[in-house]
Amino acid sequence: MTRIAYVNGEYSPLEDAKISILDRGFLFADGVYEVAAVLDGKLADYAGHVARLHRSLGELQIAPPVGDDELLEIHRELVKRNAVDEGLVYLQVTRGAGERDFPFPKDAKPSLVLFTQAKNLAEAPIAATGYKVKTVPDIRWARRDIKSVALLAQVLAKQAAADSGCNEAWMVEDGKVTEGGSSNAYIIKDGRIITRPVSNKILSGITRASVLKLAAERDMEVEERVFSVDEALAADEAFVTAASTFVMPVVEIDGKMIGGGQPGPVARRLREIYIDHARSSAI
Repeated sequence: MTRIAYVNGEYSPLEDAKISILDRGFLFADGVYEVAAVLDGKLADYAGHVARLHRSLGELQIAPPVGDDELLEIHRELVKRNAVDEGLVYLQVTRGAGERDFPFPKDAKPSLVLFTQAKNLAEAPIAATGYKVKTVPDIRWARRDIKSVALLAQVLAKQAAADSGCNEAWMVEDGKVTEGGSSNAYIIKDGRIITRPVSNKILSGITRASVLKLAAERDMEVEERVFSVDEALAADEAFVTAASTFVMPVVEIDGKMIGGGQPGPVARRLREIYIDHARSSAI
């Protein structure tokens, strides 16, 4: 089946979808993105993704290209046209096309691009065995709270992880873990779920917010604080969260087994809880 993409008001086969070579997303990475999970043909945690999109656009002074109701309909139409039962919808907004110059162009119209990816999320086989993680230096800019399309540092981090036979990179600054290449990072010690607090140092994950809320509702102890690589290596369990992986146990960091080297009970339980929540609340 031919995949259908959306570009600036038009649905077209993915191979025919086009954007201007003067688009500032292409020239300057002047744009933001979101990725929403699809379960049972519905959008999971969608409201959180839209809220974060508005925040990112506001920080970059980019006007929303369409209203929220229309944006939801575009998502749903793409899911329908691509017959996606389970997978992802990728959305990107850029400042638009204009002559190449660093200051914002006065008359540029924001560009809106969406496409889908079919992916096994709820029953992903890797969840049964867990992720292996490689730590790398965090070389990113200072506004990591904006979901910018400028992802070269993350690409290099995740390639370094892949080259080492790992599934994810954890970025490290001054000996402390910031976050994963495309996920938020957590450790579990003595029953406490420990993760870095939201700030400009990390992206405020939508799955992260849901998981922490669900954990608190079940009287699980959550401690939002910075943790070191050494603490991670000595943890009882570890995991990551993202829209593309939900809750994913981590069983190895830099070649050292975490806990017993298999997904731990807390991470496994959180994954079950989150998937139940995502299914029941998807729209």
